[in-house]
Amino acid sequence: MARPIETVLPDLSGKIRFKIRLLVLFKMNPLTFLSCVQFGSTSPYAQRNSSIGRALARNPSFAARIEATKRIELCPDGTEKIIWQSEIERIHRIVLKNARGHAFHEYGEPMQDDPEQIWAMPLVLLNPEQRQYFEDVNSSIWPEVGSRMMARIATGLDLVNGWISIQDGIYRYSVFQEKGLVVRSVIHNYLATEVIWS
Repeated sequence: MARPIETVLPDLSGKIRFKIRLLVLFKMNPLTFLSCVQFGSTSPYAQRNSSIGRALARNPSFAARIEATKRIELCPDGTEKIIWQSEIERIHRIVLKNARGHAFHEYGEPMQDDPEQIWAMPLVLLNPEQRQYFEDVNSSIWPEVGSRMMARIATGLDLVNGWISIQDGIYRYSVFQEKGLVVRSVIHNYLATEVIWS
């Protein structure tokens, strides 16, 4: 069983609203689940992404499945602790699928073997040293000549501090070599992921 992780998430006004403990085990659509975790609610109206809100409104049984993974506990200090349970294996499958696509797109490398390491964790749980290590995607090893990543590095095209931003605040990724091929991504400025092949 996964080790519980605790963090404090701010609400949209910036005040501490609740503590959240994740047993990182996703059970349903990970992006919809992640949105519900971020906003502390399965209400369609609480979601920032309108398509996720519409999906929850159209399918009440789907919203109920997500809501069934939520428990609210009162802390001694009077704050609410929201505990969500999900299946990490499902998240890892999606992260791995994306990482394989990024590796092939940027490096031309079809990564068919199982990775040496795969993980996903909320950014807010990384301490400052871990966060700095995660955000530092610069490598001393240059990509193969002719690869898309080589062109990006040589021209700086679409790169911001080594990251390729697909949609600001929604999804960014980086592919680089460091004792193997590494693919890192950040989903909804919340979930940090890393896949490493040696």
